[in-house]
Amino acid sequence: MEPNFSQGINRRQFLLRAAMTSGGIVATNILSKSGLAQAPAIITSDKIRPRIPYGVASGDINSNNAVIWSRSSRPARLIVEYATTESFRNARRVTGPVASVNTDLTARVYLSNLPRGQEIFYRVTFQDVGDTNIYSAPVIGRLRTPPQGQGNIFFAWSGDTAGQGWGINPEWGGMKIYESIRRLNPDFFIHSGDNIYADNPILSEVQLDDGSIWKNITTPEKSKVAETLKEFRGNYTYNLLDDNIRRFNAQVPQLVQWDDHEVRNNWYPQQILDDSRYKVKNVSLLAARAKQAFLEYTPIRFDPKDPQRIYRSFDYGKALEIFMLDKRSYRGANSPNNQTVASAETAFLGSPQVRWLKSKLQNSKATWKVIASDMPIGLVVTDGKTNFENFSNGDGPALGRELELADLLRFIKQNNIRNVVWLTADVHYAAAHYYDPGKAQFTDFKPFWEFVAGPLNSGTFGPNKLDNTFGPQVKFQSVSPDIKQNLPPNAGLQFFGTVKIDGKTEVLTVVLHDLAGKPLYSVDLEPEV
Repeated sequence: MEPNFSQGINRRQFLLRAAMTSGGIVATNILSKSGLAQAPAIITSDKIRPRIPYGVASGDINSNNAVIWSRSSRPARLIVEYATTESFRNARRVTGPVASVNTDLTARVYLSNLPRGQEIFYRVTFQDVGDTNIYSAPVIGRLRTPPQGQGNIFFAWSGDTAGQGWGINPEWGGMKIYESIRRLNPDFFIHSGDNIYADNPILSEVQLDDGSIWKNITTPEKSKVAETLKEFRGNYTYNLLDDNIRRFNAQVPQLVQWDDHEVRNNWYPQQILDDSRYKVKNVSLLAARAKQAFLEYTPIRFDPKDPQRIYRSFDYGKALEIFMLDKRSYRGANSPNNQTVASAETAFLGSPQVRWLKSKLQNSKATWKVIASDMPIGLVVTDGKTNFENFSNGDGPALGRELELADLLRFIKQNNIRNVVWLTADVHYAAAHYYDPGKAQFTDFKPFWEFVAGPLNSGTFGPNKLDNTFGPQVKFQSVSPDIKQNLPPNAGLQFFGTVKIDGKTEVLTVVLHDLAGKPLYSVDLEPEV
């Protein structure tokens, strides 16, 4: 399904600047890397040219680099022009790959050598592969590069989009929290996982407790659990039908990770399903299809040595480095999680990822080290009656998967790695946790903070039970123990967080916000020197 919507004010402004003639042909001058070049005549009849049905997105901002993503309506070559002014004066032009059926018509280009601390404007077009004089209408986006020197940094994070059957409700205003975040104009956004809910079909109507009806946009791919590659891809295009998300994507660069619902609730490698909704029972096969769709539809930079790898880091200047984890791909099976010795059964991040994270943390020169984790550390998340989904397995000494975490936290302490903060989502409420070795069962670690946000547009749950192994102390939580579970988005209990790092003092301020962007909790963290 492709939406039929106007590109809005950005497109009209661009057409005005480019002085499009009523005959529908325009030629523009573009300063390419090799000098001044004249673009070919662009045929603008909507009936014969490619379209850009799902807008544009940027992501993986790292020093002076960025990824630009889009999708065409048919096979066509991605063209990106970018400049430091809205007029696109002295724009540079990058000719990207052909968006082919092999990638579901998605494509991306990597921008490099961008100026630091600068607003970058970009416009995306697709060039027809059969007639190179035919181009799509352009779509404009923007991003901001990391600061030069001691500039302020401001970013947001959350997770969990379109879960529990709560989809796009146009009568309510769509996925409104994305608009609340966009209005704050963060430098970038960390999506902490559950970008889609491949295992949660969307019904056209859901009756609420007060008798009113929640009305969803529906598509064939969202009418059942995702099993085929087409169905996983359809979960991503479903979210892109939302006006708020498309506006957000065009303005806010993203750093994305995945969790379970990109595949199926609580999945792990080699799992065999006992679920009548699925004809495909092999979770490894489902995960391979899900990962392909995830990589196609997010603005992620592929590692040339390992294009399937999701964990990665981002150098955002002197004050900040971000470490994006993958807690899905390398874990052992969910179990009672009470093993006394570390082994392949107790893996969560897995040995290669743990070694990578230790090395990156130890060698980081940034003041603040933010670990973006798709699951919280000290909250109990069960999988059935006897198994556990998370690190945590209940009060007591470190056992099972907790052994891997204990080793990592001990390493951070032994190497005196300062100013580590964890950001996460997953549990569908917001919270601030302080991990205190003085109140823990395992005590060989430096105290640290963990902040939880979400959901973005899903059911509200919580609060989860705390596990005392690492001494978490609740400083704030957004829901009460007696809350009704799976409240819809229009109950107002959707949450996101923001982080500001002062360019001069390097004080890190975390704020947890509600659906409308109202601050609910704030804390200032002084950097340890």
